[in-house]
Amino acid sequence: MFPSRRLVLVFLIGIAFAVFSLHHSDTIFGILGVLVNFRNPEQKNPHTSTMSSPRPVIVVGSGLAGLSAAYEALQAGARVHMLDRAPKPGGNSIKASSGINGAHTRFQKAAGIAKDDAFYGDSVRSAGRRFSQDLGKVDRTRLVSVLTEGSEGAVNWVADEFGVDLSVVAILGGHTVPRTHRGAGKLPPGAAIVTAMQQKLNANPSFQLSSLAEVVSLAVQKRDGDGSVVTGVRYVQDQQTHDLDGAVVFAAGGFAGDATGLLAKHRPDLAGLPSTNDDRPGSHGILEAVGVEFVDMTSVQVHPTGFVDPKDPAVRYKFLAAEALRGEGGILLSDEDRRFVNELDTREKVSEAIMNMPHSKDSRGDGSRQWDVTLLLDPGACEATAGHLGFYVWKGLMQKKKVRDLSPAAIEAVDRYAESVAQAQDEGFGRTNFGRWRLPAGEANRDEEVCVGRVTPVTHFTMGGAAFNDKAQPLREGAKPVEGLWTAGEITGGIHGDNRLGGSSLLECVVFGRVAGSEAAKYVKQ
Repeated sequence: MFPSRRLVLVFLIGIAFAVFSLHHSDTIFGILGVLVNFRNPEQKNPHTSTMSSPRPVIVVGSGLAGLSAAYEALQAGARVHMLDRAPKPGGNSIKASSGINGAHTRFQKAAGIAKDDAFYGDSVRSAGRRFSQDLGKVDRTRLVSVLTEGSEGAVNWVADEFGVDLSVVAILGGHTVPRTHRGAGKLPPGAAIVTAMQQKLNANPSFQLSSLAEVVSLAVQKRDGDGSVVTGVRYVQDQQTHDLDGAVVFAAGGFAGDATGLLAKHRPDLAGLPSTNDDRPGSHGILEAVGVEFVDMTSVQVHPTGFVDPKDPAVRYKFLAAEALRGEGGILLSDEDRRFVNELDTREKVSEAIMNMPHSKDSRGDGSRQWDVTLLLDPGACEATAGHLGFYVWKGLMQKKKVRDLSPAAIEAVDRYAESVAQAQDEGFGRTNFGRWRLPAGEANRDEEVCVGRVTPVTHFTMGGAAFNDKAQPLREGAKPVEGLWTAGEITGGIHGDNRLGGSSLLECVVFGRVAGSEAAKYVKQ
């Protein structure tokens, strides 16, 4: 029985297709690949290695350094997976209250500051003796140059890319001219910047945030004759251990809140001080395990003004009394209600002046120490810092009083300072910038309202950390970069030396965070 014509036709077509495919297999597989991928975009062509998704940039930490790195990596075309051990992103950056430094900015010019060539010199002077130490481990000159020269671009980037208001420029301690930028609204600068960045990151489908994800180690691949390469991280989330492959930007912050760990190890003399940092261990051991060297670990910044909450004076965690409060004209009074220091000296020197006075009794019985210092702002300083002040008054950390209701010693201190402002000469303490203070001396000021709050020195920032270079690469012995790993923010060391200038923490997060993100993105795309 002869087959039907249709079967014969199918048989002949099959033979022809087989012969054709022997000579044109690439074409056949290409056509099939296109058809398969068109029908299911998630399915990858197994014959084309370039179709596979590149490794992500893994960002450890969600403060401003991590956010800046993540944004730049995304802009460079990389995927980003951010791991944060906290329940909410923002780190300590979201609490930053004074602003971000910038030299030669358009906002300075608008405020009448036509020239600012002193930022590098101010930074070096603040760094002190540390600036000339450990030069075989870290190139301090280069790092400070990158920081200060990149400051204008950093301020412009935050303002223009994210729409953050940075139009108010103030002077802080240790600065020779006003260069610390913040907004005119009610939101503090750290919160304003971090919130704006988070919104843009969350809108990008290539960005993923995992909260309550604790990184416990770095994955390392040994390489013959050339050390090792970091290839990813191991982290714990919901009591489950996960391994993630990718280039790593480590921006996990400092150790000022690690009271019984790294802080006790490197600065036992600071035991008992309250802190502006949450009580949690530092992550430095994770970097140390892959050979990263550390510098300046004994350089811990004690901020002179953390608020003492009248409702719970002995609590260890303190809200920071922003340095801008003093920069805009505020003064400090001792427990005898007398001025005792140039309020705009470096944080180190102002803290030292306070801590040389007797501290209050240990009310907790655990060796805690704090001081009884009054921060006082006149109406001009209150208006200039209204964005901060509203929150502080709402929290009960500051209150408004008429001058006549102050102690006789405090009234005398106010009058003397008002006279110094009027004469533009502070003979007792050498203050040269008086901010927005406008209160006159004498009986004319008695019915004016001033803002007062109690403050004490607090551990605030750690200048020490991982040695790194201008490409944001952490360094091993001999200043050799660790491949596959970048660092930025407070986890790093070498920039600030003995003392960090106020406003330079947010700046370093932006400058070196952007470098880290850009470099890591290039690496994963190779």
